[in-house]
Amino acid sequence: MKIFKKRDQLKSFLTTSKKNKKTIGFVPTMGALHKGHLFLIEQAKKKNGLVVASIFVNPTQFNNQEDLDNYPKTLEKDIELLESVSCDVLFVPTVKEIYDENVVSDKFDFDGLEHEMEGKFRVGHFDGVGTIVKTLFEIVTPKNAYFGEKDFQQLQIIKKLVAKHQLPISIKGCEIFRENDGLAMSSRNARLTLEQRNAAPLIYKILKSVKKKFQHESVEEISEWVENQFKNHPILQLEYFTIADEKSLKSINIKEFDKKYRAFIAVFAGNIRLIDNIQLKN
Repeated sequence: MKIFKKRDQLKSFLTTSKKNKKTIGFVPTMGALHKGHLFLIEQAKKKNGLVVASIFVNPTQFNNQEDLDNYPKTLEKDIELLESVSCDVLFVPTVKEIYDENVVSDKFDFDGLEHEMEGKFRVGHFDGVGTIVKTLFEIVTPKNAYFGEKDFQQLQIIKKLVAKHQLPISIKGCEIFRENDGLAMSSRNARLTLEQRNAAPLIYKILKSVKKKFQHESVEEISEWVENQFKNHPILQLEYFTIADEKSLKSINIKEFDKKYRAFIAVFAGNIRLIDNIQLKN
């Protein structure tokens, strides 16, 4: 696996690869890699001649300095994991290489997607996401880019970014990769205490119950039930739960049979924030 720290060196290498007619698949990450990330690499390997991963903890998408400071950094282990699935190229830029001296986000209009769910609780977060993803896309110029559905809102926003800026990139959403007990894999899981880790699978258990309830209960009844599951929980605190239209991400009150819906949830275990979602069927 080739490792680059400088954008110009990476771009030069990728230009040569394209001349050799290799299609580029790209998996951007913030490191602290797990099996979910490796699954994305494996999906990219199936469809592309060259697979590029990036590791960059992007400061402009954190609205909590403590979360940024505590974000796990495991570069040596990450390199080993990427090599184990035959990733071809790794880009590991510094903050200065990406932002120079101006560590601020660009402003984006994602047609309102950025104001739903996560956007209500993490103001400016998606401007940071848009800034780094657009920058990385311009450097790597992939044909295909791969993202996990755990961050489903982010996935929809990146699709919107590509459409609005007319970037010639196909965005591939990949299924949520879970631990054996159902907890969605996340780099933040490594920070959970044993007690928190043992409690966290409740999140997916509740989502699976929501999927069943969606067949015959109202949105209001389901939402109330979910809130009650967390009301007096000693470890997990519900930040939000919503059932939303997959396309607009707007919360719904009434089901329409010609639309696709998902249930979205954000939960705190101490100061560690866990998110998950599940597709629903009418």
